[in-house]
Amino acid sequence: MKMRIFLLICALFLLASCGAKKRVVHNKNPGAVILEAAPGKLPSVNQIRITKKLAKENPGLNKYTLSYIRKYAPIAVQEMHQYKIPASITLAQGILESGKGRSELALKSNNHFGIKCHTGWEGERVYHDDDEKGECFRKYQYPETSYNDHSLFLTERRRYAFLFKYRTKDYKKWAYGLRKAGYATDRKYPVKLLKLIEDYHLYEFDKAKKGKYKYATRVLDDEKSGKETRVLKKSKEGSYYVREGDTLYSIGRMFGVPLDELKKINGLQENTINIGQKLLLK
Repeated sequence: MKMRIFLLICALFLLASCGAKKRVVHNKNPGAVILEAAPGKLPSVNQIRITKKLAKENPGLNKYTLSYIRKYAPIAVQEMHQYKIPASITLAQGILESGKGRSELALKSNNHFGIKCHTGWEGERVYHDDDEKGECFRKYQYPETSYNDHSLFLTERRRYAFLFKYRTKDYKKWAYGLRKAGYATDRKYPVKLLKLIEDYHLYEFDKAKKGKYKYATRVLDDEKSGKETRVLKKSKEGSYYVREGDTLYSIGRMFGVPLDELKKINGLQENTINIGQKLLLK
């Protein structure tokens, strides 16, 4: 009798534990794999010289922050030339949001700006505790894609539009403007950015002239012009506005539309397209 009761208790415990396991399993969509071309090598923006001088003058500066600057300053300058966002602001945000490139989100997902999935994100994703438990964050193959997505995040949202009226050398207005636009909930966010910019002389990178600086952001999979590290997102309206470096071939590859079909949809006889031109995708 005792044995029967013991077996019954064991069976009930097993059923209860199985039920508990089912309740904590979350079948979350991991997202589609976004095709990211390997980023090209960027020219120096004197980041080695600047950081060496800083370290010599102030030995107390954080070595991981200096290392981050040496690695990512050229990317921030590239984004500045293309999107008119101060390189100092981009770098300071990257340092702050990624924990100097050492946060779990940056190391495992190459997400240096803590950008969440938001509506319309179709790429890979990870779930991480932030303001709320288990929030969805974007995952990238390369840090460069994260930087480019940060630029797109600011340029494609109306609430940040007023920032682009500021000069790229006016990092103070940008820092406080980001807080005003609601980029961060931390009231001290602008102060933290400004401390990084001024302690590490990040404003020096805002002075980098375009000159012979070549963008690493090129046409994806184009047989002639090289690589692109832009995040690929489908337009909700089923259309796309042509950007610098785009070709019909590359746009078709981006959105999975054959070249001939893309031309037919848009009534094109030739492969010639213009920057700003609206193309229908379906």
